[in-house]
Amino acid sequence: MNRELLETPFTPAQIKQRKGRNGMLDYVEGHSVIQRLNEALEGAWSFEIVHHEIREEEVLVIGRLSADGIVKMAFGGSQITRERESGQLVSITDDLKSAGTDSLKKCATFLGVGLHLYAEKPLAGRAPAARGPAAPPRPAEAPRPPARTPVNGTRPGNGQPGNGRSNGHGNGAATPRQLDAIWKVARAKGLDPGAVDSMSLRVFNRKPDALTHEEAAGLIKELSNLKRRVA
Repeated sequence: MNRELLETPFTPAQIKQRKGRNGMLDYVEGHSVIQRLNEALEGAWSFEIVHHEIREEEVLVIGRLSADGIVKMAFGGSQITRERESGQLVSITDDLKSAGTDSLKKCATFLGVGLHLYAEKPLAGRAPAARGPAAPPRPAEAPRPPARTPVNGTRPGNGQPGNGRSNGHGNGAATPRQLDAIWKVARAKGLDPGAVDSMSLRVFNRKPDALTHEEAAGLIKELSNLKRRVA
């Protein structure tokens, strides 16, 4: 199992958008997820629907993804498609297929596939295109003392606390306590440093050790809201 490939963010060309209840949502198509699973697992995976229900306006399924001795299960759903004029059903089979694909994609997120798309949604509606303008000014960086030493003696530039910048609040640099909390929460949620760096880069356009105090607080909150990756 190639976890690095599984967790690699999808390219902008692979990310589509659709209208959701709370605005536009990012998603990837089923064939992109299947291709990623084939590449990272060398085709050694299987998926099956273990339960399905047909309701008045929607169909629901429970799917099971198995790979390398690991099993992940998740719900999937799809609205029932009807003809506009008569209201007659179009194809329950196609609706179930859509629900199955939805379940497969959700199961795949438990292995890290496309997880970055879920991670940035709750962060105050930040969109990738607005990252640059949305970043607050950081006047504290201009007069940065040239000989300032890292806090707590930790090595700068390795994604850990101690980057040698101001540790004030507001728009100043993230405090050592905040950076320590980011990595502790990430480990508790089953995320490796690469996944945390990727999430921070997509939302704030910089890694955790370069965040402001306010941005670090947002990242900690988002990490805390994530469900732990478990089998």
